[in-house]
Amino acid sequence: MTTDGYDAFARRIVASGILSDPWIDGAPRFGEEPIIVSARLERELYRASEEVAAVYNEMCLIVVDEPRLLDDFFMMTPVQKAMWTASQPHWHGIARADVFVTEEGLAFTEINCDTPTGEAEAVVLGALASETPPRAGLVDPNRELEERFVALVETLCVRDLEPDAPRSIGLVYPTEFTEDLSLVRLYKKWFESRGRDVVLGSPYNLASDERGTLLFDTPVGAILRHYKTDWWGERQSVWDDDAVADSEPLTGALHAVFSGMAAGRSTVVNPFGAVLPQNKRAMAFFWEQIHRFSPRSQEIIQRHIPVTARLETMHEEQLAVQREDWVLKSDYGAEGDEVIVGRHVTDEIWKASLAHARPGRWVAQRFFQAKAIDDAGSIVNHGVFLVAGQACGLYARVQVGPTDDHALSAPVLVEGR
Repeated sequence: MTTDGYDAFARRIVASGILSDPWIDGAPRFGEEPIIVSARLERELYRASEEVAAVYNEMCLIVVDEPRLLDDFFMMTPVQKAMWTASQPHWHGIARADVFVTEEGLAFTEINCDTPTGEAEAVVLGALASETPPRAGLVDPNRELEERFVALVETLCVRDLEPDAPRSIGLVYPTEFTEDLSLVRLYKKWFESRGRDVVLGSPYNLASDERGTLLFDTPVGAILRHYKTDWWGERQSVWDDDAVADSEPLTGALHAVFSGMAAGRSTVVNPFGAVLPQNKRAMAFFWEQIHRFSPRSQEIIQRHIPVTARLETMHEEQLAVQREDWVLKSDYGAEGDEVIVGRHVTDEIWKASLAHARPGRWVAQRFFQAKAIDDAGSIVNHGVFLVAGQACGLYARVQVGPTDDHALSAPVLVEGR
């Protein structure tokens, strides 16, 4: 696409009123040409994502029955355990499974069930791709995402709240960052269009009184939590030669939310129970404790989850020799310096990463090769949206090499439904 062509596309994106940042570091952030997914692949992605989500749910039920695993296996901090205990076994509302197509089938790198992103990009880009030029036989897979998510929140309000609970919705997110403002705008639009008042703020704006949980002194019933669970708890760098500036847990904010939950005045989406399955040691639990799972779940783990182990259980010499076969991931890290792909770093970086990875915070996952979609070697990270355990949307990020902030977000259309 030419610069002039992308400028025109960027103007259409900004006109949505949701996405306002079509460039990143001076380069296009979005692709206009859609990723065309066959109806068969869509069904495979959806079915596999729902099955893997069911495995995560089974793991959560195992931990409910054996809470010592929070200490012995997951190495949770006291406040992390409090978050899990306050919500267990509930952990899921909306999630995004990251799935890749390989020669051996579909491979999952995670299910982001904590603060999943991409909804705004998927919805806006899908709608634009469906508009012009006319695309006969192609369907936007995200056209039902809004209704499904709103219905989820409304259902949880009916289930969890007293009849006189506040109807205002609190959207809690890290207000000091701009990366997720598009998601905030999208959720705000969805609920305000249905007559709900939406209050925006950060955990530092939470309080409580006899009315329940307050956000900027407004009682809120449903709390849409887009602030990571590991940020609510005690914070410590995943590297033993580094430190974080703000390490104290947000105990005051958590008390404000928990008291509202206990009184039936507020409910949280996503539940704080996401602190457990969001931890990537969950994927190590699948493999190291596979005998605890049902036969069906064991089959799903072996089919879709790359072999994963807690880093402390691996032999350092084996990892040093087999650098190109492994990926290091921190417990709550995403892309960037907390995901180290062995074949894409030098021996020096690999050895330094192994030497300074803080014990109890890392997993090693077997590398897999995703199928390329062009001669440049571009691969697609298929983000499958799950609402209440059911798949209902697709988000695509395209990049050569590991997915990071510079991946091109592209619209997805389904062919042959």
